[in-house]
Amino acid sequence: MMFDPIFDYFRGRAITIPPLDGAFRANGALDSADLCATLPAPDNLALWRGQVLASSGAEIMTISGASPAVVERFASPVTALAVSPGGALAVALETGALSIAGVAIALPDGITCITALAFGADGALWLANGSAQYRPADWSVDLMQKNASGSVWRQGAPSEPFCQMAGGLAYPYGLLPQANGVIVSESWRHQLLAINGPGKPAAVLRELPGYPCRLQPAPGGGAWLALFAPRNRLIEFVLQEQQYRLDMMASVPRALWIAPALLSGRSFLEPLQCGGIRSMGVHKAWAPSRSYGLVVRLNGDLKPLHSLHSRADGHRHGVCSVLEDQGQLFIAAKGADCVLVADAAPPGAL
Repeated sequence: MMFDPIFDYFRGRAITIPPLDGAFRANGALDSADLCATLPAPDNLALWRGQVLASSGAEIMTISGASPAVVERFASPVTALAVSPGGALAVALETGALSIAGVAIALPDGITCITALAFGADGALWLANGSAQYRPADWSVDLMQKNASGSVWRQGAPSEPFCQMAGGLAYPYGLLPQANGVIVSESWRHQLLAINGPGKPAAVLRELPGYPCRLQPAPGGGAWLALFAPRNRLIEFVLQEQQYRLDMMASVPRALWIAPALLSGRSFLEPLQCGGIRSMGVHKAWAPSRSYGLVVRLNGDLKPLHSLHSRADGHRHGVCSVLEDQGQLFIAAKGADCVLVADAAPPGAL
């Protein structure tokens, strides 16, 4: 209602998050998936020359063989990968550098946080700049400061300059090119946006139960979406309490903030533990958690169809990228240091 912001000042604001129901019904599909490769913090997946590539720190590795093999090594961590229709590999680094087929690409000032790259069918390159203030490794700082300084850019041809297509975004983290624009995952606002030219982007999928990350097209239409962390009421409450949040950021180590995480349960100092342990020491699958594993299949209208989960008591959390190839689904669980492989068919399909 239009008067809710006024009433909230007196009655307090209710904190609600979308339930894991319907297409998001919780399951253990990621925990039961096969292990494809063990890599330190795998982040991006791409299909290049018939091979599945995964970025791991400053390395790009092929995971299609019996064991991972290094394809290329860089001076800083890889933050985004994309393959052009002609087979050229685009690579973005933590430093803000971008190269295509090994050639450095000049970028406009202010692009220093490349979180996603994607080529359209026409060969245009789309680029997501997550934040104007921070590098990709500092994503949690950008979130807890409640920034919205991200932007999306397009380069029509290699000889053309990049053109900004949208700004003021709350950490764009995934790109899915369309015939007339691009779909963008806006992490801090838990939604997908459509950018179809000048003007304000339009929300096409709101109120996701987590923080959306990278998008990949699915064969036959639709897409796969990775959500790298869950929403929960405690974190949503802290995001509303400015002074507490700023004090926490100034005095508490970043790994122990009341904030989303790629993996949790590694330290007894972490928050949310009392909500996750039974009296017999069993971690509840439905407990509140700072980390989670979640992959969602979207149809051609970008509506959720089904999902794969690693719940609070699982360990395959922090999924940042997903890729379907020949009926197999490759899943980069950055928090769990592994790439998983599962059947891409929906549950119950023949």
